[in-house]
Amino acid sequence: MNDQRPWLKHYPKGIPVNIDPDAFPSVVAVMEDMFAKYPDERAFACMGKELTFRQVDQYAQQFGAYLHSRGLQPGDKIALMMPNLLQYPIALYGAFRAGLVVVNTNPLYTPREMKHQFNDAGVKAVVIAENFAANLETILKETGITTVITTSIGEMLGFAKKVVVNFVVRNLKGMVPKYSIDNTVTFKEALRQGKKFKLPTFESHPEDVVALQYTGGTTGVSKGAMLTNRNLVANMMQIRSWMMPFLEERKEIVLCPLPLYHIFAFTVNCMAMASVGALNVLITNPRDLGSVIKTMQDYRITLMPGVNTLFNALLNHKDFSSLDFSALKITVGGAMAVQRSVAEKWQQVTGCILAEGYGLTESSPVVSTNPLDGTARIGTIGLPLPSTDVRIWDEETGLCPLGEPGEIQVKGPQVMKGYYNRAEETASMIRDGWLCTGDIGVMDKDGFFKIVDRMKDMILVSGFNVYPNEIEEVVSAHPKVMEVAAIGIPDNKSGEVVKIFVVKKDSSLTEKELIAYCRDNLTGYKVPKEVTFRDELPKTNVGKILRRALRET
Repeated sequence: MNDQRPWLKHYPKGIPVNIDPDAFPSVVAVMEDMFAKYPDERAFACMGKELTFRQVDQYAQQFGAYLHSRGLQPGDKIALMMPNLLQYPIALYGAFRAGLVVVNTNPLYTPREMKHQFNDAGVKAVVIAENFAANLETILKETGITTVITTSIGEMLGFAKKVVVNFVVRNLKGMVPKYSIDNTVTFKEALRQGKKFKLPTFESHPEDVVALQYTGGTTGVSKGAMLTNRNLVANMMQIRSWMMPFLEERKEIVLCPLPLYHIFAFTVNCMAMASVGALNVLITNPRDLGSVIKTMQDYRITLMPGVNTLFNALLNHKDFSSLDFSALKITVGGAMAVQRSVAEKWQQVTGCILAEGYGLTESSPVVSTNPLDGTARIGTIGLPLPSTDVRIWDEETGLCPLGEPGEIQVKGPQVMKGYYNRAEETASMIRDGWLCTGDIGVMDKDGFFKIVDRMKDMILVSGFNVYPNEIEEVVSAHPKVMEVAAIGIPDNKSGEVVKIFVVKKDSSLTEKELIAYCRDNLTGYKVPKEVTFRDELPKTNVGKILRRALRET
């Protein structure tokens, strides 16, 4: 078997070949373990306010009890829709304790996108930052949501700071549009009411789905990846086994600039690092590079997950290089390719290797990562994690020879159960137990993998998947558009951006009008950055638009 798993010979010392995905029967068991082990350690920090594991435990218990008191039953779906705030881990752990299925939702979604996800998942409750409640109001009656909990940015920061932060956000920056939703309750009020109730203990089995993490997979409309207790526990154990030879229990301070609703931060920060007693320092707005740098200065950060665009932006900020990086042990890049120039400059400035990894929502998410013992190979996605098999496969010829490109396929306990209510898509994504990633890669003789290209037409903007079908559906709904095709084009800042080719139905249509329309219907990163008008679009003989031909123009 080792011939087929050459990577095992290159595992750093102390890393096991396999992990035990059944070490904990459920995500709740992991939580109870960390709350019992580290009650007085700092668990989460945000904007200078810190909570211990004991406080998070207590708040989560109250929040779960409140949800149960509202009639929510095990298996019901709750959407969490906020930036990185102290409220997020409390709501997450409370929802898990109440037996609910968590549906992580990007708060920047437009009403159209929210409605699709809420209805597809069958969401019954939502915790939403007030900044985005006006969007929820427009579609609420078209969903099955019965419980709405709103929260403000400053709500958990203590009275004085709460008043200042909320005043700035609401009044000075005008970031909270007016809304009117009946029967809402604030997050703090939910915690207060939760004190009155006792939350029963619910049994949760390894194969129970505990999170619906939405993704486009490799094509089409957004689908919910069903992640089970066992999937999340396994990936947590895999990440822990890979990192812990280089870290210390209770001692680590982890920067969390990536949104917790994204699967990368969700598993790395809220699961793996929290489970070893680390302090997770939450960044609410990672675009504010000054605040990221100040946070890195205030806390001696020892571990930092991030994406290429963030690393690049920090390296180009005038204040970054003057920071003291002596405590930084590990930097991990994921969600999009790490550019070689960025990785090399990061190591030069910080003295810390930027180890690139690879994963998918459908694999909870981490599949492979570079070794953390100094043997990382820039330009590769590293070695498969313990208990993970990866192969390079060709549909026609089978297993590809070393160095030959083919589809990256993955097998392991972190691979999802399937897509929610989508048996056909599940069957095409998971074949004979192998997850078909849609990415083209190669493996070298030492078992290091490298991504060559993407099989599908997916566009990757700053680590977020953008699907041409969705863009085309929105643009084609404009009354002045005849035809449209969307592709990704290279961009120095975000990896790729969306470009659309449009055939007009009405000659008065302008680029400005079309972009404004897209802004109303698409999250910011999906909005096209370039529009080209054409008299016609290239098509196959059955009338299918050839995106490939457009990419080549």
